[in-house]
Amino acid sequence: MYTILEKRLLAEGIYLMRIEAPRVARSAQPGQFVIVRVDEQGERIPLTIADYNAEEGWVTIVTQTLGVSTRKLCALNQGEALADFAGPLGRPSDFVKEPIEEVRKRRYLFVAGGVGTAPVYPQVKWLHERGVEVDVIIGAKTRSMLIYTDEMRKVASNLYIATDDGSEGFHGLVTNLMDELIEKQGKTYDLCVAIGPMIMMKFVCLTTKKHNLGTIVSLNALMVDGTGMCGACRVTVGGKTFFTCVDGPEFDGHQVDFDEAMRRQGMYKTQEQRAAAIYAERQAGHKCKVGLDK
Repeated sequence: MYTILEKRLLAEGIYLMRIEAPRVARSAQPGQFVIVRVDEQGERIPLTIADYNAEEGWVTIVTQTLGVSTRKLCALNQGEALADFAGPLGRPSDFVKEPIEEVRKRRYLFVAGGVGTAPVYPQVKWLHERGVEVDVIIGAKTRSMLIYTDEMRKVASNLYIATDDGSEGFHGLVTNLMDELIEKQGKTYDLCVAIGPMIMMKFVCLTTKKHNLGTIVSLNALMVDGTGMCGACRVTVGGKTFFTCVDGPEFDGHQVDFDEAMRRQGMYKTQEQRAAAIYAERQAGHKCKVGLDK
């Protein structure tokens, strides 16, 4: 069992959990993910690692309550435990294995959207600790949905905020802010890394193509099994088929077929809606039973 050492609400429906998982923490690297199960009957939930500490033996995950399984996960409290916490899985970010002298020659731009801000953090932290220049853009619909801004300010060379409604930072989309930085402020970058909603990553890649800026994206949202056995995470990159969980989760964004990836992402909507209805019915029945017991 994997004990929840800390649970914290970051924004509406978004929770941080620090999990006691010494073996995972000792092997974790930026860009990798874990598979979580709440109980023995639970669904496998893929979550990108948001932070880790090998010495203290913990790993941080950030989860948004979108479906039945994530609601069950986020209903757990500090002191309770998860049935499974498997990892680290997937390939780490490419820069981890590259000569650090070469990595230091680059200036990175990270673009994070929504919950995707959490897995951006360990990558920026790793680079910062090794003296690499990194600018970060965090995007959200509104100020109240921003997460990890304080943590990111400590490790980013420059942090830029973009909100759709203009409630904080730049008023507009992250892609508009990218154009502002590159075209109007004269910023130059050697590589962009984008993590967030699939549609956001698609348009970030269209923007970076315009600026001839290589881009890496993380496709962890496509995964189901996490071991390459189910095939549900197939993605087309450069005209070839890859499995996100074992070949990724990071790929060359300019080569990804995003339209196909988004169609695949929506394959299980019917099953999820059915599961949500059953879950709501059971919860209502439980409340009625509690009321009768009183």
